[in-house]
Amino acid sequence: MEKQIKSGLLYIVATPIGNLEDITLRAIRVLKEVDLIAAEDTRHTLKLLNHLQISKPLISYHRHNEDIKSDILIQKLKDGKNIALVSDAGTPGICDPGEEIIKKCIELDINVVPIPGACAMINSLICSGISTKEFTFLGFLPLNKKLRNNKLEEIEKSNKTIIVYEAPHKLETTLKDLKGILNGTRRIVLAREITKIHEEFIREDIDYLIENLEKIKGEIVLIIEGNDKEENENVLNNLDIEEHYRFYQSQGFEKKEIIKKIAKDRNVNKNEIYKKFI
Repeated sequence: MEKQIKSGLLYIVATPIGNLEDITLRAIRVLKEVDLIAAEDTRHTLKLLNHLQISKPLISYHRHNEDIKSDILIQKLKDGKNIALVSDAGTPGICDPGEEIIKKCIELDINVVPIPGACAMINSLICSGISTKEFTFLGFLPLNKKLRNNKLEEIEKSNKTIIVYEAPHKLETTLKDLKGILNGTRRIVLAREITKIHEEFIREDIDYLIENLEKIKGEIVLIIEGNDKEENENVLNNLDIEEHYRFYQSQGFEKKEIIKKIAKDRNVNKNEIYKKFI
């Protein structure tokens, strides 16, 4: 009778997001002990392994080859090999490859073991000064206009803290989209280059961020305060109608849009507001 080979383990190993000291002793041990390391970019991971003086076989595993390489890795796990999955930075599966093979392993009763470590969104959140009690992580906002508008609407309505990733070359578009929904009453914190030499938390209003785009470089995380609608309504409704108008005017809204917003805030017909500003 053939001896059945016990499946290997898939380790999901968090690696540094900038500072090479941000790797756990357990992660180092696992990387030394596994039979194979599946890396988002083998060249990038090789630099980390060389720094740690670890020599292991590497296999490329990224967004564009997940389907093919997942099957290869699954077979190696079935053959009893232990594999460490790493991304270029941070925790695999969080806006990085990994989710696909993790699902397949679970379906096949192959054990998946988390090796905790660095994660940009969590470290940005805890130093933001914005509520950590409840939060929603949206990753990168979609490029598709309809899907993007859906996400923006979700941000506008959410009473939870929102976390968003963004690339520097898309930051201007995203900030201008957010300006249109945040109404100037919700705080936003921009965290950049977390754990790196130029790490910075910019706790300014959204207009400041838009005006200083040329100074904002590197990996970016946006932390957006939840929409306390009741509190915001109380603040706005305590303003007289002219102050209410100037509030939205200072945010760059046109007259027609301002009238619609005031009518919505005060729950009155927009024609009633329009007559006051003829």
